[in-house]
Amino acid sequence: MTTENDLPRDEGDGAAAPLPYKYRYKYLHKYKDASDPEGSDGDKDGKQGAHGKDGDDDGKARDDKDAKDGKKDGENDNDKNGEDKDGKDKKDDKDDPKAKRRKTIVLSVIAAVFIIAGLTWLLLYIFVFTQREKTDDAYVKGDMVTISSRVQGTVVEVAVEETDRVHAGQVLIKLDPVDARVSLMNAEGQLAQAVREAQAKVQQANQADAAIPQRRAQYEQARDEYNRRHPLLERRAVSAEEVDTGKRQMQQAQAALQAAEREAAAAHAQVDGTDIENYPAVVQARSQFRNAWVNSGRNAIVSPIEGYAARRQVQVGQRIQPGQDLLTVVPLQDLWVDANFKETQLEHIRIDQPVTVETDMYSDFKYHGKVVGLNAGTGSAFSLLPAENATGNWIKVVQRLPVRIAIDANDLRKHPLRVGLSTYVTVDTHDRDGHVLAESPRTKPLAVTNVYEQEMAQADEKAKEIIAANTVTLPAPVPAKAGR
Repeated sequence: MTTENDLPRDEGDGAAAPLPYKYRYKYLHKYKDASDPEGSDGDKDGKQGAHGKDGDDDGKARDDKDAKDGKKDGENDNDKNGEDKDGKDKKDDKDDPKAKRRKTIVLSVIAAVFIIAGLTWLLLYIFVFTQREKTDDAYVKGDMVTISSRVQGTVVEVAVEETDRVHAGQVLIKLDPVDARVSLMNAEGQLAQAVREAQAKVQQANQADAAIPQRRAQYEQARDEYNRRHPLLERRAVSAEEVDTGKRQMQQAQAALQAAEREAAAAHAQVDGTDIENYPAVVQARSQFRNAWVNSGRNAIVSPIEGYAARRQVQVGQRIQPGQDLLTVVPLQDLWVDANFKETQLEHIRIDQPVTVETDMYSDFKYHGKVVGLNAGTGSAFSLLPAENATGNWIKVVQRLPVRIAIDANDLRKHPLRVGLSTYVTVDTHDRDGHVLAESPRTKPLAVTNVYEQEMAQADEKAKEIIAANTVTLPAPVPAKAGR
């Protein structure tokens, strides 16, 4: 069964007969055919007139159905048109010269950035990275002066604690002074006795000199008597016995004179060429007194340098021996860095090259310094058990050599360091004309202290006072006359 709209077009109605309504509506909606709008309207009106009310109802139903179908077809057509439009836009963009030029510019900028970055890295490598040597195997080093006692004794006072500031000559530890004072008193008495004995020796020499004239007078008297009696013997005025007795007396007097001269010479041999202060026995006693004085002063152990106390090992009441470690003084104002570079990094390192040092302690500050020398051997060469590379189980290991770096004193004052801190060292090797090893020996001492010289000066002053107190005024010596 077919509906009216489904019926085929009647050829007898003429060539202008309209298509069925359903298909004609879809055709007009899709292709926008407006070739015969009046004819179409006439056909619609004719059909509506022929069918009457039923035709109106059927037309309304057809209109609703056709509207739904048209809506669906319109949605599909819109989707298709949208896809066609997107494809067309893409094609237009692809063919647009401005888009092509914009894309070319972006790619050129990216390529230029990469080229500039590559050239920058290459220049940095050539002029910076290859002109410096870096290592993080570097540590702060400094002198660590070990304080020990030079005499034995019992500790009665500890004056400093770790981290305290210490001045040169400051008393750090005191020992019990009783034994040292007793020894000093004995030495003082021995010095005074030596001075008096020296004066006695001088007086003995003078006494020997005074005995010579007496012996000479006796000899001359005996000689004169013998000379008077000897001629009378020929005249038989005196007996031969008297002449012999006179001769023997003369010989005895002569021997006594010679003995006195020898005694005087022996006495002068002990005192001639010196004075009381430089008399050998006095000098010996004076040295013993000086030693006792210094030992008495050594009961107060002093610091030889400026620095900071560290590693205290002594306690009050402890009995200590000479040379025993008590504490350590570290001069933080004179530190350096030992940078352990690999042997492959040492080719261009020279003395006096500038260095920058960074530490974790001051992350925003860089120390300035210079290379002062390269060690004479690697760390393993000076170890307690050095490696034996001549054995069959030898393995190639890159060695490290310590390079000493001096730090600027102003930088150390502003940002003090501590011994043992790790650092990052960068050596600027642009200037490679310097020496690898030191060419001349050191002309100045590395460290000097005069603390102990002060103790010696005080001891000498005290000894002079003792000598002066025990020296008495002596009479002038009697000059000895030579015999005829």
